[in-house]
Amino acid sequence: MTTTSKLWGGRFSGELDALMKRFQDSMPFDIRLWDVDIRGSVAYAHAIARAGIITTSELQTLLNGLSRVRSEFAGNTFLVQPGDEDIHTAVERRLTELVGDVGKKLHTGRSRNDQVATDLRLYTLEALNHVGVASRKLQRALTDQAEAHVDTLMPGYTHLQRAQPITFGHWCMAYVWMLQRDAERLRDCERRAGVIPLGSGGSAGNPFAIDRGAIAIELGRDREAISQNSLDGVSDRDFIAEFLFCGALIGAHISRLAEDLVLYSTAEFGFVQFSDAYSTGSSIMPQKKNPDSAELARGKAGRLFGNLINMLTLLKGSPLTYNKDFQEVQEPLFDTLDTLDLTLEVMSGAVRTMRVNADRMRAALDPAMLATDVAEYLVRKGVAFRDAHHLSGRAVALAEERHIGIDALSLEDWRNLSPYFSSDIVGVFDFGRSVNSRDVTGGTSARSVREQVGKARALMAQEG
Repeated sequence: MTTTSKLWGGRFSGELDALMKRFQDSMPFDIRLWDVDIRGSVAYAHAIARAGIITTSELQTLLNGLSRVRSEFAGNTFLVQPGDEDIHTAVERRLTELVGDVGKKLHTGRSRNDQVATDLRLYTLEALNHVGVASRKLQRALTDQAEAHVDTLMPGYTHLQRAQPITFGHWCMAYVWMLQRDAERLRDCERRAGVIPLGSGGSAGNPFAIDRGAIAIELGRDREAISQNSLDGVSDRDFIAEFLFCGALIGAHISRLAEDLVLYSTAEFGFVQFSDAYSTGSSIMPQKKNPDSAELARGKAGRLFGNLINMLTLLKGSPLTYNKDFQEVQEPLFDTLDTLDLTLEVMSGAVRTMRVNADRMRAALDPAMLATDVAEYLVRKGVAFRDAHHLSGRAVALAEERHIGIDALSLEDWRNLSPYFSSDIVGVFDFGRSVNSRDVTGGTSARSVREQVGKARALMAQEG
C-alpha cells in the first residue's frame, strides 16, 4: 500500500507499520455500512452541486458511478483492495476508478468524521426498525397464546412461591406489555438517532454554504432534523448508547421470559413443553429434551449488557470531538442488532409452537393460595383488612397443623376463628371464581385478559 492510496496520505512520507495497519483498519466489520455510506454520498453530491462546487454534468457522473458501486456491493462482486482501510476509503477509491478525477471532488468539504457519524445514524435507524419488527413477532406469538388460554388456570408466583391463582393468558400478557414498552422506547430512540450531522465537516463545519436541511430531507428526515453544533455533530454517539440500552432491556425481558419457560418445562412443573424444533437432546442421556432455545436466549442477555457497558465506558473518556476510539462503537452496534434479530426470531418460534399443559397447571393450584380470598370474604362482611389478614393467616396455620388443606377446615373451625365466618365460606374455595373476581383493568379475569389482548392487537396493528 502506498501513502497516496490513503485519504490522509499527503502529510506522511513513511509507510504504516503492518501491525498498526491491521490494528486500525475497520473494513472487516464496517463493510456492512456500504449501503448507508453510498446513500450519504449521493445526498452529499447533490448538496455540493446545489452549492456550485460541481457542475450538473459532474453530478450525473458521480451519481452514475455511485450507482455502479452500489450494484457491485449488492451483487457481491465488489473487490476489497489492500489499501481500503474502511468502507469510506473503499467506496471513494472504487468510485474514482470508475469515473476518474471527478470522483475526487465528492469529498469536498466533507470529513470522514461527519461521514461516519451520518452512516451510523442511518444504519441505527434501520436497526431500530428491524428490531421493532422482530420484537412484534414475539409479541404476537405471546398474544396468540394468551387468547387461547384466557381460562387456563395456573399458580401465580411471588418469590417463586405459590401466591394467587391466575390464568396462563394473563401470564403471557405480562410479557406482551414488557415488549410493548420496548417498542415505545425504540420509537422514541428513533427521533434522536435521526438527526443528520452531514455538513459538520471535520469538526468546525462546512465552508461551502451547502444546504444541510436539504440533505436531511434527501436522507428521509425533516429539514429541521440536523445537528445544531458541528463539534457535537461529529462526536455524538448517544444514539448508539440508547439503541444498546434498548437492546439490553429487551434482552432482560427475553431472559425473564426464558427463565420462566425453562422452569415451567421441567418435569417438576410440566406446565409447557417445547417443540422438537426448538429443543435439543443429550449426548449421553437419551431421555433428555433440553430447552436450549430458551437457555441460549437467557444467556444472550449478558452479551447485550456487555455491549452497552462497552459503549458507555468508551464514551465517558472521550474528549471533543472525534477520536479513533469511536471506531470501537461499531462492533457492539452490529452485534446487538444481530443478537436481537436471531434471539427474537427463535423465541417467537419457540413460544408459538410450545404445548401448554393446562391439566398440570391446574393440578399445581393449592387451596392455601386462596387465603387472600378468605381475607377479602371477611372484608366484605365489615372486618378491617388487617384483622381479616390475621384471621386468614390463623386459618392457614390451623390447616398446616392438621396436615389438611385450608378448604378442609370444618364450619366449627371457622366459627372458632371468628363469628364472621358462616357456611358460605365454602364458596371462597373456587379457583375460577377467585380469578374472575380480579376483574379490574389489568386483572387476571377472563374478561380483563380478553380486553388486554384486544388493546395489544390494536396497538400492534396501529404501529405496524
